[in-house]
Amino acid sequence: MAKTYIVTGGAGFIGSAVVRMIIESSDDTVVNVDKLTYAGNLDSLQSVAENPRYNFVQADICDSQTMTEVFSAYQPDAIMHLAAESHVDRSIDGPGDFIQTNIIGTYNLLEIARVYWNGLQAEKKNAFRFHHVSTDEVYGSLGDEGMFLETTPYDPSSPYSASKASSDHLVRAWYRTYGLPVVLTNCSNNYGPYQYPEKLIPLMLQKARNGEALPVYGTGENVRDWLYVDDHARALLLVMKKGKKGETYNIGGHNEVTNIDVVRTLCAILDDREPTKDGRPYAELISFVADRPGHDMRYAIDASKIQRDLGWIPEETFETGLAKTVDWYLANQQWVDRVLDGSYMGERLGAGQ
Repeated sequence: MAKTYIVTGGAGFIGSAVVRMIIESSDDTVVNVDKLTYAGNLDSLQSVAENPRYNFVQADICDSQTMTEVFSAYQPDAIMHLAAESHVDRSIDGPGDFIQTNIIGTYNLLEIARVYWNGLQAEKKNAFRFHHVSTDEVYGSLGDEGMFLETTPYDPSSPYSASKASSDHLVRAWYRTYGLPVVLTNCSNNYGPYQYPEKLIPLMLQKARNGEALPVYGTGENVRDWLYVDDHARALLLVMKKGKKGETYNIGGHNEVTNIDVVRTLCAILDDREPTKDGRPYAELISFVADRPGHDMRYAIDASKIQRDLGWIPEETFETGLAKTVDWYLANQQWVDRVLDGSYMGERLGAGQ
């Protein structure tokens, strides 16, 4: 039987991948709720925009009245909560928006979902899920050894990760206190098509194509576990449908790469796809800049639980995923140009000044 899902933040990078995947691979209906802040872009949903099973509501998740009306009008079978302020550098410059959206917004949705869920008939009530999508950054920083487990203690370093840690705790509390059937996921660094170009990979790609310096924080030895966005979207849908209520699932790409190697690999792909006019390698544009305050040294996800319990493994290696990503951006410069309409021009954020 076809289901109806509310997806908050569905015009964002990961949210739009989830929305496209639901519409294109099932008979289910999606209600995309997005405030359309700087990182929300309906251009990312053009392929499904005319589908009768796709619905868009421009709204702020902190707006209780509107969100209550959305639940009432669409009678969802689940909510996938992805709406969040998500850029660490922005959280350093302006933490207030992160507190409001990530904490207050999540609390608001939990309360609205709880009232809605309590009013459902038994079968639909039992099947309902509140899927909270979070980040591995809540765990803090790893040393040279070890990986993040679902049981790793929280130790957030930035206003962003602290706000997400807080929202995670709220979601678990609503499960334990009120019985609201929740599932949580914490993912590693996502990359892929349609990512807003303030993030490392699309930002470096854009700067390289413009012949600008490629600023790498510190020595570039910070390690991230890279997860291709479509692999993540598949995992999210699997957890929503088959995850056990109250459980947390870590989602990682099995791709630990230093930031400097990410940029060097990107440059090598560009050297092949779009050589510079003078034939000089793009890697010559790399420059090292002062590190971000509180910059976590290493993230790595142990994703064995979701593999063992739900059968998910990533399909893309970092090399295949990055090549697909570069090819998409090279073929979709118009999307980038429309996104970069003046709200963000690649300037340094999060220096902590």
